[in-house]
Amino acid sequence: MDADHLSQRLATVADYIPQGSRLADIGTDHAYLPVNLLKRGIITGGVAGEVVRGPFENAQREIAREGFSDQLTARLANGLRAIEPTDQIDTVAIAGMGGALITQILTQDFDRLAGVRRLVLQPNVGAMQVRQFLMTHGFQLQAEQILSEDGHIYEVLVADRADHPQTYTEEQLRFGPYLLAAPNAAFVAKWRHEAQRTREVLRQVQAAKTVPTAKVAALQAELAQIEEVLERVSA
Repeated sequence: MDADHLSQRLATVADYIPQGSRLADIGTDHAYLPVNLLKRGIITGGVAGEVVRGPFENAQREIAREGFSDQLTARLANGLRAIEPTDQIDTVAIAGMGGALITQILTQDFDRLAGVRRLVLQPNVGAMQVRQFLMTHGFQLQAEQILSEDGHIYEVLVADRADHPQTYTEEQLRFGPYLLAAPNAAFVAKWRHEAQRTREVLRQVQAAKTVPTAKVAALQAELAQIEEVLERVSA
């Protein structure tokens, strides 16, 4: 992969970056995403943020090699602390992390999202937690995608700032309102795997010397919900 040939996962993220936006790509690694978007004239500039020095230096080199140092700033910083008010960022992308970490990044420096209109988030796991954050922090889901690549399944969540975000049910938060409405093969594969994993955890918990009844009840409820959704989408 390079800036001219994004992975399917990053290409899907790129599809939802608005034309003419100023992007902060948090956890940018080699800065392939923002460089690709600059080369195609999608964004006007922005910030490539990295918390680890090695990837940060990779991003610096990539940006300089492509001649975008005047438009795109690589910044060594933790999460949203890569964003300064003078950057005039209106779009944030965070891809390739767990949902818990994405939520932590968005929560701990939420004030730095003041001018941001769109979030494009790609949690590797824990998408439910990300949806919950969006719903309770003034962002409305606009689109969701689920895809399989190199043996992994990824979800991409797109949300815009809203005065009154829609309230979602627990089922919608777990599975995704847009993904539930148009389930594909990756969706079915993910939740079949999750059902099997939940069954295994349930068996282990029930085999414990002291059975935690609340944990068993929660797992049974989760498994029943997954099985019901799988039956519905496979009908």
